[in-house]
Amino acid sequence: MPLYTIETTYRLPCYRQRTFEAPSREAACRLALQDEDWDSDNCDYETVGETYITGVWMSPAAYSGPTIRVPDCFDETVQRKAGMFGELLALLKERAQSLGLSGDECEGWLPRALAAITRADAVLSDRRAEVR
Repeated sequence: MPLYTIETTYRLPCYRQRTFEAPSREAACRLALQDEDWDSDNCDYETVGETYITGVWMSPAAYSGPTIRVPDCFDETVQRKAGMFGELLALLKERAQSLGLSGDECEGWLPRALAAITRADAVLSDRRAEVR
């Protein structure tokens, strides 16, 4: 019978609370993200994330022997949702482009869809400034 080495992971939320002087909420958020000093962090052991699979090897040790692709159903739920988000965005873009900008059937829907596409593109490319 073959041997499989399985690497599992969970996320441990760590947080810090700092006060920033800034001209706006967005500027304060950017300052907080740029701050690399985590000496006063706290870990929240009460809200540990789910356990998920991050590596599979067909061998008695990790990183030796052939690496095997982790089936999607064992990936972290947030990553699976992100993958589905990308697929749904692509379908929405296809439909929005095929409808064009005219037609009664898309009155009201198309502007909202185009705004959602813009926000979704920003999320996928990690452009925080465009995400609201």
